[in-house]
Amino acid sequence: MEIKSAGSQASAQGSSDYFTGAARIDPLFDREDPARTSGALVTFEPHSRTAWHTHPLGQTLLVTSGCGRVQRWGGPTAEIRPGDVVLIAPGEKHWHGAAPATAMSHIAIQEKLDGKAVDWLEQVSEEEYNEAPLASVSGAATSTMPRS
Repeated sequence: MEIKSAGSQASAQGSSDYFTGAARIDPLFDREDPARTSGALVTFEPHSRTAWHTHPLGQTLLVTSGCGRVQRWGGPTAEIRPGDVVLIAPGEKHWHGAAPATAMSHIAIQEKLDGKAVDWLEQVSEEEYNEAPLASVSGAATSTMPRS
């Protein structure tokens, strides 16, 4: 058993290669083989977001505060709020980040395949980001965004 004490791991700014705007990444855990999971608390300032990306084994987002947005390639943008859980399929191209005027934090959990947890792609354009989001999925037992 290992206990990671709060504040024992340094925060990092999200690289401008992979994020638009200010994002802070607070590592939570990164398991050693044979386990493959890692997790981080990511805080996006208003209007900030990830670039388009995929995860070879998928990703789970647990929204903890604020108001954000998420979109899969070819699908509508959805609004996400505290308590929402976003399940991203393996290889699904997507982005996520804060709403235009509100910060958002989520816990991101993903698994590594052959040591790799993410494949970064192109930046999300302002036009893509500014697409009007669907209403919040909060309160729904299950909500799925249409596949493209």
